[in-house]
Amino acid sequence: MTTFTPAQLPDLTGRTFVITGANSGIGRSAARAVAARGARVVLAVRDLAKGRAAAETMTGDLDVRRLDLADLASVRTFAERWTEPIDVLINNAGLMIPPLGRTADGFELQFGTNHLGHFALTNLLLSRIRGRVVTVSSGSHQVGRIDFDDPNWERRSYRPFAAYAQSKLANLLFTAELQRRLIGAGSAVLATAAHPGMAATNLLGHTENRRSVLTAVNRAFLSRFSQSEEAGALPTLYAAVADVPGGSYAGPDGFLQGRGAPKLVGRSRSARDDALARRLWTVSEQLTGVTFPLAVTTTANG
Repeated sequence: MTTFTPAQLPDLTGRTFVITGANSGIGRSAARAVAARGARVVLAVRDLAKGRAAAETMTGDLDVRRLDLADLASVRTFAERWTEPIDVLINNAGLMIPPLGRTADGFELQFGTNHLGHFALTNLLLSRIRGRVVTVSSGSHQVGRIDFDDPNWERRSYRPFAAYAQSKLANLLFTAELQRRLIGAGSAVLATAAHPGMAATNLLGHTENRRSVLTAVNRAFLSRFSQSEEAGALPTLYAAVADVPGGSYAGPDGFLQGRGAPKLVGRSRSARDDALARRLWTVSEQLTGVTFPLAVTTTANG
């Protein structure tokens, strides 16, 4: 199999990419790569100063706009101000194992940011998207479980990693149900997903929860098993431009999918559960007040 590299990206002149969390890590590397191939790239970031600093390290047609995925009012404002077609939306931004926190709307911070914020953003922008929606998940989804009785950790004792894994499983279930609904609406838009493996980004290398197991093992294993943020961005780029079917999930091909060239990879049984995906979609609509905007024209079987 031919190794996928940024050099294999097609000419993207005339295409618009919106990338959340593009001021650092995987998002920044993906933004830099597609901008270098001629795409117009919108860095959708919470901190405009950091976004502009990141844009200054890139060449090409770049725009920085404010988007706080932990605040549905900010998500709505971003979407309402968007008037142009979008070729690729990359739902990249995310939080990883912070202490218990709440979004502006009262959601658990990781579920609210990583899943619900992107759920709302995608559906609010969907009528303007003409290419793909790529959502960045994680290998941690394998141990994720959606607790529908308490998705926002209001009654349970908070466990940061379990909350993170729940949000990453939600990313894959969202992708699967979005693709099913797009087919049902007769849309040519594709929903795909990716995970970066173990990439040496600020998301992995820094956490406020200093006593977590992940933080304890970072120094010992990061340099040996991780890959650069540039390499970690390759599965996202692959999911965004490669000839893959809707619903695809891309990740590294190396040991435990921690590093290596991107390819289509498997996912957990829970992530393949169509009934679970539909249930999560319904709950997400109820929590965000945002619904699928396209009219269904055909019946899409799970």
